[in-house]
Amino acid sequence: MLTLPLPAEAAEAARKRLSLAAEDLDGSRVAAEVLDLAAGHGVPALWEQVCLPVLAALPGHTGGEVAVEHALSEGIRVGLDVHRREPGRQLPTGGVLLAGAEQELHCLGLHALAAALRERGRGCLHLGAALPWPALADAVTRARPRTVVLWAQTPVTGRAHRLLRFARDVPGVRVHAAGPGWIEPFPPPSPRLTSLPAAVAACL
Repeated sequence: MLTLPLPAEAAEAARKRLSLAAEDLDGSRVAAEVLDLAAGHGVPALWEQVCLPVLAALPGHTGGEVAVEHALSEGIRVGLDVHRREPGRQLPTGGVLLAGAEQELHCLGLHALAAALRERGRGCLHLGAALPWPALADAVTRARPRTVVLWAQTPVTGRAHRLLRFARDVPGVRVHAAGPGWIEPFPPPSPRLTSLPAAVAACL
């Protein structure tokens, strides 16, 4: 797995290419850029140094800006989902379950985590966005994961008290909060993951 950061100039050039492709609403070009960068530098460097800054720079206020944001997000998602996939080869899940918090529709970070795990030869059970708490509980009962990573993008969905209650209901399972939506304080030791490398380490 490649973990070396991109040189500053290379990262800036990559951000410009990604932004220009998104402004052209060219999701295929975005995906191609993501695949090239992931192959050359690894998903953690791609995500932390390129994708996150470009996504954060989008205002998303006007109709045109929202369209650009969607083209960028979809292109990134496609690129991440294709990276290191081999048709017909099923990677072991390693006891890892990924899901978006209830009502959370934006879970691009989970696609980055899944791609980063594939770089390490590991799979996961990725259940996608907006998984209701009862469905998550049922999935844990059925799949018996060792680690659960729950993504929240906004404080509306990142309810720390609800995550802590869920963690108490599933003893023996490590439950982690990922994404910028978890702003309520967690008691120590905090289950919050603040970077993609930290999330990969927690899952491994």
